[in-house]
Amino acid sequence: MAEIVQLLASAVRRFQGRPADGPSPAPPDELVAQVRVRAQLGIVGDRYFGRQAHRDASVTVIAQESLPPGADLTHVRRNILTSGIAVDDLVGSVLVLDSGDGPVRLRVNRPANPCAWMDVMIAPGAWRALRGHGGIRCTPLDDGILRVGPVQFSITG
Repeated sequence: MAEIVQLLASAVRRFQGRPADGPSPAPPDELVAQVRVRAQLGIVGDRYFGRQAHRDASVTVIAQESLPPGADLTHVRRNILTSGIAVDDLVGSVLVLDSGDGPVRLRVNRPANPCAWMDVMIAPGAWRALRGHGGIRCTPLDDGILRVGPVQFSITG
C-alpha cells in the first residue's frame, strides 16, 4: 500500500554556503501533517512557493525506499516522502496523489539530484549513494490538500 510518510513545508533554506559549515537551524514547524498545494505555484508556506525560478521544481518528492534508515525529509529537504511509489522512474509523467481530499496532479519534470550536503546531513557516502535516487522535481497542476497517511496514486502520460 502506498503512503505519504512525511511532508515538509519550510520557509527557510537550510543548506547554504559550504556543507562543512553545517546547515542553518531548522524551524520547529517544518514537518507538517498536511500541505496545501497550489497549481503552478507549489506548497503554501514553502521557501519555493510562487518563485518564478522554481516553477518547474516547486514540489519535490522522494521515496522512503531510497533513503538509509533514520534519514527523512529534514535531511534531504524534499517536500513529500512516499513509500510504495517508485518516484525516480516517473520523469516525463504525471503523478496523481490522493490522500483523501481529492487528486493532486504533479507533472514530473526532472530528477532532484542529491548534493554534497547529503554527506553532512545523512552520512559520508550518501551523496554518491543517492545519485539516481534523489527524488523528483515537479510542477503542481491542481490546487489541493495532501496529508500524511495512506495515499491512492496513479501515473499518467
